[in-house]
Amino acid sequence: MQVVQLSSTDARVQQMFTLLLDPSSQPSDRQKAAQNLVVLSREEAGAEQIFCNDGVKLLHKLLESKQEEVMLSALRTLVGLCTGHQSRVTCIGTALVVEAVPLAACHLLEVMFEALTEGMKKDVRCKDAAILPEPSRELRAMLRHLLDMLPAPTVSGPGRDSAINLLVKQVPRKSLRDPDNSLTLWVIDQGLKKILEVAGTIPEISRGPPLTDNTHMSCSVLLSKLYDDLKGDGERENFNHLCEEYVKHQFDSSGMENKLRAIQTVSVLLQGPSDVGNRTLEMSGVMDTIISQCASKDLAHQQVAVEALIHAAGKAKRASFITANGVALLKDLYKKSENDGIRVRALVGLCKLGSAGGTDFSMKQFAEGSTLKLAKQCQKWLCNDSLPATSRRWAVEGLAYLTFDADVKEELVEDKQALQAMFQLAKAEDKTVLFAVGSTLVNCTNSYDVEKPEPQMVELAKYAKQHVPEEHPKDALPFVEKRLAKLLEAGVVSALVCMVKQESPALTEACRECISRVFLALVERQEDRGTVVAQGGGKALIPLASEGTDVGKTKAAQALAKIAITSNPEIAFPGERVYEVVRPLVSLLRLECTLLQNFEALMALTNLAGISERLRQKIIKEKAVPKVEGYMFEEHELVRAAATECMCNLVLSTEVQKLFVAPGNDRLKLLVLYSGEDDERLRKAAAGTLAMLTSEQPELCARIPGTTRHWLEILQALLLSESVDLQLRGTVITLNLMQAERTLAQQLMESEALEILSVLAKGGAPEQASVARTAKQCLDVAVEYGLIKNNNSEGDKGLATGP
Repeated sequence: MQVVQLSSTDARVQQMFTLLLDPSSQPSDRQKAAQNLVVLSREEAGAEQIFCNDGVKLLHKLLESKQEEVMLSALRTLVGLCTGHQSRVTCIGTALVVEAVPLAACHLLEVMFEALTEGMKKDVRCKDAAILPEPSRELRAMLRHLLDMLPAPTVSGPGRDSAINLLVKQVPRKSLRDPDNSLTLWVIDQGLKKILEVAGTIPEISRGPPLTDNTHMSCSVLLSKLYDDLKGDGERENFNHLCEEYVKHQFDSSGMENKLRAIQTVSVLLQGPSDVGNRTLEMSGVMDTIISQCASKDLAHQQVAVEALIHAAGKAKRASFITANGVALLKDLYKKSENDGIRVRALVGLCKLGSAGGTDFSMKQFAEGSTLKLAKQCQKWLCNDSLPATSRRWAVEGLAYLTFDADVKEELVEDKQALQAMFQLAKAEDKTVLFAVGSTLVNCTNSYDVEKPEPQMVELAKYAKQHVPEEHPKDALPFVEKRLAKLLEAGVVSALVCMVKQESPALTEACRECISRVFLALVERQEDRGTVVAQGGGKALIPLASEGTDVGKTKAAQALAKIAITSNPEIAFPGERVYEVVRPLVSLLRLECTLLQNFEALMALTNLAGISERLRQKIIKEKAVPKVEGYMFEEHELVRAAATECMCNLVLSTEVQKLFVAPGNDRLKLLVLYSGEDDERLRKAAAGTLAMLTSEQPELCARIPGTTRHWLEILQALLLSESVDLQLRGTVITLNLMQAERTLAQQLMESEALEILSVLAKGGAPEQASVARTAKQCLDVAVEYGLIKNNNSEGDKGLATGP
């Protein structure tokens, strides 16, 4: 009876579930159980049992595991459950497939893409490769499937977004230094029209593939990535021509539906490769149709036209044209439209036009106070939970433009409800809001780059009657610091951390740069750094410092440096994470970075180098030592001292000590000379390094007299210093020299060093106890060598009369 029960389908399913859910089961047993589920799911009885026993939730857990074989088995099990069974497909689709499966499947596809891409790069193949298909052919076959998925009506919205995301990640070159952009050219040739077809789809108007709220933004990012990957004018002209040809074809086709598809395509292009979008916008009749459709009685037509108008107002020239021709229309829509979606979009159009002067206080498109009124309305929309998320997203878009005005910044940070509503949107499913939130926060924190002209140039411009930008009084530092405090109080860090975690094309490099800028502003004040770290800011900064624009990576790395300077790195970056911080910090040791960034990176690396040998090895592996040495010659005294302090901790590693031991270099000479400089911080660092080197590598002691004829004076100056720290370093170096060679000890005892050491050995203040103890050890060594004799009756030491 028991044998029959065990062989039954139900018993087998239960047995697999028990193994998979038991945390104590072996990984190999879990893999076998997951593979057995695949087999069971291919039988109707097994599939039904898995489904009825809440197997979908179990498979969800398996998809979140990091074991590739288990994840793959979970995907194959789902295929078995869905095959030929509509009701199960419906349930699983709503519960799981929409989110988890595309993510897991995309990860699998990413691994496959990367393997094929690496295969293409290898010039020499092993003998097994002869029986395998050509990697480039397989890669193009996979890409063709992805491109075919884009316009297919049978593909779900999330599935389409996943396909676009894969194209964004895998097609463009990882580095522009790679000369081969053939994959991009192939995708443009084979699939650009398919991408544009998705870009031009309007779900409310035309029949087409199902889209999500993120699809159009994802298309913009993909088009932008493809365009940026092109190498010459000829390739860009071809891209422009294909886009113009598609828009013209749609525009010339009969029926308003096709014209609206063309307008929607232009909107997507304006958000992506804007140069291409502006060219299509200037095509005959396009702008006129946009303006005319803004007055359409059809709400869907109005919405498409107003959004296009907003995106068209991107440049000052275009904004001026729309201010002259479209502002009255937008105001009319904002005031009179009965549809909230149209009103909020019209409001954003007015916001964008009102901010055309940027942060320049003297260049405002609208009357005084108008931008503040628009901002208050945006905040009102933002806090209205009854509005759909898409409409509230447009309110954030409006604030992104209006927060160029410092009055609006002050108004927004005072409205804690609006801030928290914005942060909640940033954490929501609609990823298209990320850049708007990032831009708004950059404006509120004043973390954008501002080039302040020289006073002489300002006077010259005034004399020539040229426009001179003016800073708003509320953009002064005290106002900015208060805004930062209020943002921290409202929970800005947790919102930024969630934004970084988003796996979406909407998290563009520009968006990552915005987040990096805001983080850097938040850690500017030392007292705020603990809050940022406690809420996950340190962890979020690491990927920001390794991916994105050069500016974004540099800003994130500088924020990491500030945290590592004032916090214990082992607490701020626990576990293995502390090793991931090293590379971003080393990246700041470049001439392109500012001296402040160099200085902060050196201080942070000093702290890391003092923690453990493993961290020092990581720093050495990242080739930081030559860079640190280079900054030891820097003219700026703080940078020079910071570099020397960093070297002081790095010499704890034998590998770095060997650099000083190697013949034919002046490293030791530099340390001796720096020990005699006026800058106390530099002297401490150099003398500390010398003390460490002479202790660990005694052979260096004999070389010190040969570095400079003033070596004895420098050493005596350390011993006579008012600083206890310098005295201690001086006595340790003296002790190491005397223990290394008798001749060195004799030279020292024949100089004023004997008298100085005798005084120091008598002690004094409690803080000088270590100095006195080390000085006494020096004299004891001299006694052992017979250089001086110990007069016990008098309690002091003097020169020996004999050898």
